Amino acid sequence: MVDFIADYYQNIESYPVLSQVQPGYLRANLPQNAPSLPESLETILEDVENQIIPGMTHWLSPNFFAFFPSTVSTAGFLGEMLCTCFNSVGFNWIASPAATELEMLVIDWLADMLKLPKSFMFQGTGGGVIQNTTSEAILVTLIAARDKALDVDGSGNLNKFVVYASDQTHSTFAKACKIVGISPRNIRLIPTTIDAGFSLSPIQLKAAVEADMENGLVPLYLCVTLGTTSTTAVDPIELLAGVAKEHGMWVHVDAAYAGSACICPEFRHHLNGVELVDSLSLSPHKWLLSGLDCCCLWVKNPTALVKALSTNPEYLRNKQSESDSVVDFKDWQVGTGRRFKSLRLWLIFQTYGVVNLQDHIRSDVGMAKIFEDFVRSDPRFEIVVPREFGLVCFRLNPDETFGSDYTELSNQKLLDWVNSTGRVYMAHRKAGGIYVLRFAVGATLTGDNHVVAAWKLIKEGADALLKTV
Repeated sequence: MVDFIADYYQNIESYPVLSQVQPGYLRANLPQNAPSLPESLETILEDVENQIIPGMTHWLSPNFFAFFPSTVSTAGFLGEMLCTCFNSVGFNWIASPAATELEMLVIDWLADMLKLPKSFMFQGTGGGVIQNTTSEAILVTLIAARDKALDVDGSGNLNKFVVYASDQTHSTFAKACKIVGISPRNIRLIPTTIDAGFSLSPIQLKAAVEADMENGLVPLYLCVTLGTTSTTAVDPIELLAGVAKEHGMWVHVDAAYAGSACICPEFRHHLNGVELVDSLSLSPHKWLLSGLDCCCLWVKNPTALVKALSTNPEYLRNKQSESDSVVDFKDWQVGTGRRFKSLRLWLIFQTYGVVNLQDHIRSDVGMAKIFEDFVRSDPRFEIVVPREFGLVCFRLNPDETFGSDYTELSNQKLLDWVNSTGRVYMAHRKAGGIYVLRFAVGATLTGDNHVVAAWKLIKEGADALLKTV
């Protein structure tokens, strides 16, 4: 199996980045029932090679530039192997003391790398936990905010709670709000503009909050984003938190992608004002080489989270937990069971060290800058919003006299052509009504040569498209 995995990485560029199969292909090519007798590993790996891999979109291909990267590393692999080896179900401290205490340690390590205040660290008055994804981080903090507010105002106010975010906030925010019982009518996604770089305006937030309060509604929660999915826009944490705190709101910072960059001093200013917020999450699987899934959540007041999520059945009672001398992470998440994920981060931090992780971030940002310069050098293209991290938002803008509909259609055709070659995979978004092509640098195996080759392919597609005009 190790040889198979090594060969896969060795040959990954021979596969189309975006899978070319049609829906239902796999059921037509594999047996309809499980085998009665065992099959050899060789036979199974043949099926993986011939049936599974053709249906894979290769997120680890160096030519994958869609969405955001999902990074891996040898250290992450080794940590995952140890995690599987131990197969710990570390729901409370006594179930595996090392699993709990290592998680507390690496969470504080990463907080220190980010220069977070001690109020977010176990060394101080706060703490953190590894969730699966940002979706769960937002969900559990919404639950904590809701229950905290209900304790103050009473259960009759649930239908009056209002939550706030920008229209660029990830769609998981609205989904989590619905799960915790927030009426869809009370989810405020405040419009942003291209002139403001698609960041959330404190002035507009203040106006929305005051209008809701005049109508008898109760401001509950603000989600601030550091690096939006569409364009990596950065909301001004300090100014927004100042507005929210005037009205007693819980403030969460979703830094899933770009938060990792803040381990570099030149990006740390994006976290200015973090001391004013209640919680912060980022996903090391996006940019810190941990592999899926891994989302670090810090909270300033763990008591609010634990009170909202704790369970204490008889079969889990033990003197350490009863004495409140330990952390039981089952009370920091939705589920009970949890894997020993901190091993991945521990091995990564020890194997790379902070300096090499910073260099890794800077390398990706540097490659994005190379691509940005290519775009700026070709008058047929334009940069839609300034690049800040590893994402370049651009579009083909052949002739404004044809109108916006034609420009959008041209970019759709260009994207379809590029992706159909199998040589590169990109994605798109709409921001402020503008159809944007996204070129996200960060796949672990990507080098300058892959960025150069991708740009040549994009130009080739543009040449072919414009010849038909």
